[in-house]
Amino acid sequence: MKKFSHPLLLFVALLGLLAGCKKDDKALDDTITPVSNYISPADNSFFRLDPPSNAAVTFEWSQARAADGTLVLYEVLFDKDGGDFSKPVYSIVSGTNGLETKLTLSHGDLNKIANLAGIASQSQGKMKWMVNASKGLNVLPASAARTFTVERPAGFSVIPGNLYLTGSGTEGGATLGQALPFKRVSSGVFELYTKLGPGDVKMVDQLTGTPTEYYINGTKLLQGANATSPATTAGVYRVTLDFNNGSAVLTEIQSVGLWISAQNKVTVTLPYKGKGLWEIDNTPIEFFQFSWGRDERYKFIFTEKNAAGTVAMRQYGSTNTDNQPPTATTAAAYFNLVPVADDQWNNTYKFPGTADRKSVDILVMMQPAAYTHQVKVR
Repeated sequence: MKKFSHPLLLFVALLGLLAGCKKDDKALDDTITPVSNYISPADNSFFRLDPPSNAAVTFEWSQARAADGTLVLYEVLFDKDGGDFSKPVYSIVSGTNGLETKLTLSHGDLNKIANLAGIASQSQGKMKWMVNASKGLNVLPASAARTFTVERPAGFSVIPGNLYLTGSGTEGGATLGQALPFKRVSSGVFELYTKLGPGDVKMVDQLTGTPTEYYINGTKLLQGANATSPATTAGVYRVTLDFNNGSAVLTEIQSVGLWISAQNKVTVTLPYKGKGLWEIDNTPIEFFQFSWGRDERYKFIFTEKNAAGTVAMRQYGSTNTDNQPPTATTAAAYFNLVPVADDQWNNTYKFPGTADRKSVDILVMMQPAAYTHQVKVR
């Protein structure tokens, strides 16, 4: 083992270590002053939140000071009115990774924070905010907090990525794993064609763990465990839920019929088979004879009744104004179903030529993928 051969060298080494410790002690001075003044918004400010407008609120405060003149970091805390910030509902570092003495939040962000604070949509509520200054392990809260009031809009601050229907009053039953998926038709808007009956009916955002639950109360979409069926009469419905404004629309689908253009009428009604499917098998098809040839055009009529009891006929047809008869190589999108204008000839499909004077099986599929249909010639 190597040893110090001279006591003087050992003494010099010890002095160096002690000097290094003193330098480290100075470098580790975390003394800071707390934030002592808020600049904006004014105390007890009021904000009517409008997330689509992209409006924002800037929270700004005076600078905290470090004894050694180095940088101080900032974190903004939000809590319920009456909270003590021991468990804030939300916290975030200020701009530039905590270096700036201000934080800008959009109305959409504030709407989410208000939701975390327990403020319901379409209502007003107070929240508090405060700034923590920190350097190293030293964290100092501001000398005071400020309060502001928000008015939340209708709708939800957090829109689920997926949505499912479950409950004893649904086709999938009460087993969560059998819940029926909704189709997302646009941002925040979900739709499902399904049969509803007496019993529990609710929506969830996931099929495992502890999902967030939603329910329908009249024309309102609400969050909670209430699971009363929204259907006053058992039947097949189109359920449309808009998380942007918290609305729910139930439209009863009384029938789905095959509409023949040349006859300008529904010639056969497709029975509902379940889970968004209507099907009729072995139905005869005969093209209509005109002087110029035989006509094979068709589309579908949905007979619908709204909540007010008004019955309407809604045509579903092709995205194309005109079509050719399908072949074995026709793209699947040819058969997609979309709402179309009330017109005898436009946006129709054409039966394959082999269907004339034959029987066919017709399947209408209003399921989470593209709404579509199939025609199979027997």
